[in-house]
Amino acid sequence: MDRCSMKMGLLFCILSVFLLCLHNEWQEASIFNSWRSTKNVTVLLWNWPFGRSYSLKGDVCWDLYKIPNCKLVDQRSLFPSAHVVVFHNRELIKGRQKLPTDLPRPQGQRWAWMSLESPAHNGNLQKFANIFNMTMSYRRDADVTLPYGELQLVEPEGNLVEDSHINKTFLVCWVVSNYMNHHKRTQVYRKLKATVPVKVYGQWNKKPLSSADLLPTISRCYFYLAFENSLAKDYITEKLWKNAYQGGAVPVVLGPPISDYKAVAPHHSFIHVDEFASVQELGKHLQRLAEDRKRYEEYFHWKKYSKVKVNGDWREKLCRICLRYNNLSQHKVYSDLEAWDKIDYTRP
Repeated sequence: MDRCSMKMGLLFCILSVFLLCLHNEWQEASIFNSWRSTKNVTVLLWNWPFGRSYSLKGDVCWDLYKIPNCKLVDQRSLFPSAHVVVFHNRELIKGRQKLPTDLPRPQGQRWAWMSLESPAHNGNLQKFANIFNMTMSYRRDADVTLPYGELQLVEPEGNLVEDSHINKTFLVCWVVSNYMNHHKRTQVYRKLKATVPVKVYGQWNKKPLSSADLLPTISRCYFYLAFENSLAKDYITEKLWKNAYQGGAVPVVLGPPISDYKAVAPHHSFIHVDEFASVQELGKHLQRLAEDRKRYEEYFHWKKYSKVKVNGDWREKLCRICLRYNNLSQHKVYSDLEAWDKIDYTRP
């Protein structure tokens, strides 16, 4: 590759990262401006996801996230005055919680279905037909999108790219606990390890990593297998955002189509399994790339101009409702939530 081509590639990388971050910030700014003069919105969380609660004392949305006019509550006695009631799907399908269909539903109140799990774990949603007005999901077409991670612009930082080779001792690493023989990712892993060495951690092979050890361990790997356990529309989890990007390894991704990754991830920052005719070709490509410092470092150019934000606090997810509230249809009802959830989903 000549010097001119390299400069053009770097310029395109910088521009794509800038546009991704600018798009995110423009959306938030425009929504925020349209929201400033509106009434307070009360969001009632019917059940805390997985039974883990957070403090809602004070003006949580403003104090933590600078989102105004947004009140989060979890007292069910406030049901009659809530503008939005949020139901976490896991508790509903497991029978731990029930919809309050026996209560008179105030006119204009919106019920939101929330799940960050893939369709494989959302259960049969046919019984929820014509009940919910909103969806809250990692999907970009949800009424309130809750991505596992996102990009934020930063001031240009020193020599992050030049440090990408430091302390690399393993070619490929993978952290996995849910190892199922029928999963596509398992089949790809088996073929890959026959071509190149793969260092595996996690509950599956009895080599679990603590939270403190996770990212330092991944940082010693050239490549990280950010393999999703389900192939579903927009299903891109912390395996990419936290494990690979924050861990400092180039992600090799398996999940939704490459177009879904390109829509949210930095340009030239990942390698998609589907880009290769065979897993053997993928393995050979990884070997060549690790030996070519200049080409390998190109996968980290985006870090000079942006950083990854991993979204974990459920309160922030709930506060996002208020940013979207005024732009949502007042009469929307999901007549077939099951069909919406399972679109573009490939069963493992």
